[in-house]
Amino acid sequence: MRSVAASGRACGPAHKFPLRASRARVVLTRATQERALAPGDLVLVAGATGGVGQLVTAKLLERGFRVRAVDRARPNRSRAAQLFPGADIEVFPADLRDRASMVGLTQGVAAVCACTGTTAFPSSRWEGDNGPRNTDWVATRNLIDSTPSTVKRFVLVTSVGVERFREFPFAVLNLFGVLKYKRDAEVHLQSSGLPYTIIRPGRLTDGPYTSYDLNTLLQATAGNRQDVQLSPRDDQRGEASRIAVAEAVVQSMLLPTTTNHYYSISSTEGEGPGKDSARWEALFAACHPADASVLA
Repeated sequence: MRSVAASGRACGPAHKFPLRASRARVVLTRATQERALAPGDLVLVAGATGGVGQLVTAKLLERGFRVRAVDRARPNRSRAAQLFPGADIEVFPADLRDRASMVGLTQGVAAVCACTGTTAFPSSRWEGDNGPRNTDWVATRNLIDSTPSTVKRFVLVTSVGVERFREFPFAVLNLFGVLKYKRDAEVHLQSSGLPYTIIRPGRLTDGPYTSYDLNTLLQATAGNRQDVQLSPRDDQRGEASRIAVAEAVVQSMLLPTTTNHYYSISSTEGEGPGKDSARWEALFAACHPADASVLA
């Protein structure tokens, strides 16, 4: 620890059946066969101590990536340090709401994962000005603006309903603006010129995790609801396992074909793609068939 200052389900209304890897072959161009990131690359994770962020961090470390975790606490009191003792992770003490504290934060990073968030309604997590506006808009905007154009990918985790926050039931969830601010952050990222991927999960389940044991994080399961439904539109409802969301984040970072795309994700009954990269690749490709040819 160092301190620094499947079967899955294919996309869209026309594809409600499981996508079987044995019956579909994704034919990619030479450019898309190249991985966007490689083991050893440094990935910045914002929200590394949250439910999704913990799993994203664990999965990146498992695959041989280096991680820089943003933590407001001093390094010797960092929860990230407690969660991942001895791992190849740097803890950068910064408050994303304060640009002055972020100097050097994104220096040398190959990718950024923004997994920050707060509760939709007033709670103890709002203490210290941690409401939706500061957490989902101000902090995320500052992180986007501080990210160099040389970054290979910026992955942002938001929520389903961000384009439907005026519709029931999302209007209720958005009473304090959480969905609106997440959508503002999406638009800002899209207009930034950075290569982005946006993951929009349904209501998060499985966690949050508080174990300090990395093996516990990696071995977590989602019961029988491990299959996933992906969509390129904000048209999903229901729940999403944090385990599946974290895997989608990591898998999307490794695929050039997911660049500059949105994906809504929910969990359904079934085995799911797990960590099978080929199945995830097929799932993502089915959402945007113009980017790759899928042959029966």
